[in-house]
Order: sequence, then C-alpha cells, then structure tokens
Amino acid sequence: MKAPVSEPSSLKAALAGDCPRCGSRTLFAGWVTFAKTCRNCGLDLDSFNVGDGPAAFLIFIVGAITVVGALVVDGAFSPPWWVHLVWIPVATALTVGGLRFSKAWLLAQEYRHRAREGRIAE
Repeated sequence: MKAPVSEPSSLKAALAGDCPRCGSRTLFAGWVTFAKTCRNCGLDLDSFNVGDGPAAFLIFIVGAITVVGALVVDGAFSPPWWVHLVWIPVATALTVGGLRFSKAWLLAQEYRHRAREGRIAE
C-alpha cells in the first residue's frame, strides 16, 4: 500500500474514474461497477452507499434529451420512422456515460464529506 500524496477534487475523480483518496484509476471494475477496494491505497469502496440516486436522475435527464431531440428532428426534417432508431444508441451512451460519472462523483463526495450509513452501536 502506498501512502496517498494528495486527494483529487471530486470532479476530477469522477471524470477520470479515480480513487477519491489517492487519485489512481482504480475506482471501477467494470463500466459502471465499482471495484471492491482501491488496488493502490486499499480504500474500501464497498463501504460507500451510492444507491440508485444517480440512476433515478439520469432517467429524467436522458429521457428529456432523447424525447426533445426526437421531436426536433421529426418536426424539422420529417424523416422516415427508422431514422429515429439513432436515439437508441444515443440514449444508451448518455445513460452509461452519465451513470459512470454520477456514481463516481457521488462516491467522491461521500468520501470527501465522510458520509457513511448509520450504524447502531453494539
């Protein structure tokens, strides 16, 4: 385990997928799945509870962008119906990219503000 040099900002950590403690690119194990621990500094990433908050907001944001985009394209160009199939990969990319960013930002904010789930003392 290496000692942390300086903690990155929450925004930088979220954009790059960095560990909020040491800044190494060890936050994600998959596209939107967090690693269990940071391979560099050993931060327990399982102890953070990001939950479904980012996904709930993204449903509204990506849905609004997709619907408005489809209506504008349809109103301006009146294309055949199959042209609107382009919105499937657009919505998918916005969802995956947005979910990755928002989950990483929320985890970094939880780390920075030392937010944890309440535990009952035994």
